[in-house]
Amino acid sequence: MRMNSWQDGVMGTNCPIPPGWNWTYEFQLKDQIGSFFYFPSLGLQRAAGGFGPITVNNRATVPLPFDHPHGDITLFIGDWYTKSHVELRNMLDDGQDLGAPDGILINGRAPYRYDSALVPDGLQYETVGVEPGKTYRFRVHNVGISTSLNFRIQNHNMRLVETEGTYTNQQNYTNLDIHVGQSYSFLVTMDQNASTDYYIVASPRFSNPRWHEVAGVAILQYSNSKGRASGSLPDAPNDHYDKYYSMNQARSIRMNTSAGAARPNPQGSFHYGSINITQTFVLKNEQPLSINGKRRRTINRVSYSPPETPLRLADLHNLTGVYTADFPAMPSNAPARIASSVLNASYKGFLEIVFQNNDTDVQTYHLDGYSFFVVGMNYFFDEISG
Repeated sequence: MRMNSWQDGVMGTNCPIPPGWNWTYEFQLKDQIGSFFYFPSLGLQRAAGGFGPITVNNRATVPLPFDHPHGDITLFIGDWYTKSHVELRNMLDDGQDLGAPDGILINGRAPYRYDSALVPDGLQYETVGVEPGKTYRFRVHNVGISTSLNFRIQNHNMRLVETEGTYTNQQNYTNLDIHVGQSYSFLVTMDQNASTDYYIVASPRFSNPRWHEVAGVAILQYSNSKGRASGSLPDAPNDHYDKYYSMNQARSIRMNTSAGAARPNPQGSFHYGSINITQTFVLKNEQPLSINGKRRRTINRVSYSPPETPLRLADLHNLTGVYTADFPAMPSNAPARIASSVLNASYKGFLEIVFQNNDTDVQTYHLDGYSFFVVGMNYFFDEISG
């Protein structure tokens, strides 16, 4: 949302759109390309199917860092619960965990029939039609609400080329973990036996072993295929004793610094190795804490409460008392609290932001209005003195 944070669509920027009302988003795309998706940020409405794709292409004068694919395919993968989004929200408000999803969907179509009692027979999988020998760009989005998914295409190599507006150094994967909210672009060449179909699979990660049969399935169908996909689904990573597998996958993704983007002549660049960092924030999340008798998620022991007036509107109209600029820049053992508190950062400063996850679940962070790229990650270990 370059140059227009009013269109970010979250409680800190916009007022909610009332039932029956409309809102027209207007924002610049001059420096942005890539694969994105939109969704409502309130009330867990995304779990009810509130999402869709936004694909931003290069200008014609800016070449792609790869040959133009023969087709463009968008896949939405995500967890699915038989409970409504209202019931799921009530569970979270009551401090309950959502537990295992009832299925994984691909483009909203049927999950794999892992349990004949739970998943009815005869449900149709999403089918992706392709031509032998051609190369397609698969834009894959994890639109779920809580489940990291491993994505793979049976017997086919996936060449990663872009993630959320950034071209990457091109690397080949047989499978890739896609966490909640992430979007990846792959080039996939149809170079296998074209007389049969193949499975496209998304399955849960970092979950109870009994979830492993819960998977989303789509069908890759060659135009001259004469048989359905058969046999077992392609295996997920067997890394029960190798927790670095997924971490090393993520760390292997590198920005393609030589590729053009939206314009042939970017307006300025920074010598990133010589930037003087003006502020460092360490944002720590941990397991839910009890505040006023309810389990709540926190960052640096603060659980955010959206004020009645969005923060940006308060700034625009010089309103006071709407929020406080006292969000802690570093973790502490202070009592957990609910607050409308914001980080106090310097205008035009260079910020280093460290996300420290002390929970046992994978967490997804999104920085509204900014495009950023992870420069490093690793497991966090508390020092033990004695």
